[in-house]
Amino acid sequence: QVQLVDSGGGLVQAGGSLRLSCAASGRTASTAAMSWFRQAPGKERDFVAAISRPGGTTFYADSVKGRFTISRDNAKNTMYLQMNSLKDEDTAVYYCAAKLGLVTRLDGNYPYWGQGTQVTVSS
Repeated sequence: QVQLVDSGGGLVQAGGSLRLSCAASGRTASTAAMSWFRQAPGKERDFVAAISRPGGTTFYADSVKGRFTISRDNAKNTMYLQMNSLKDEDTAVYYCAAKLGLVTRLDGNYPYWGQGTQVTVSS
């Protein structure tokens, strides 16, 4: 079992930055592959970024590549999403997710989820 608590969302102007955090706990938290997804109003939940364990290989959606950086502090069992050059279209609820085994971009493959944190980008 893995428990996730995500935080760090807020209101930011276009072009600004935010850093999201996802704290993981539980017996298998240290071995989980972790990802960020987001869901805008009226839209489906989309993959944003992922990081493998233990190698730390990263994966990004094309829409955020070059602007967002995913990382993890294994000692703290915490994952981060540094978001720079934010755009209006980045406005969404952001969720962290975890799974055992290999990283995947499919949200249906993740059994563990955070509660979500709202990111609002104003122009």
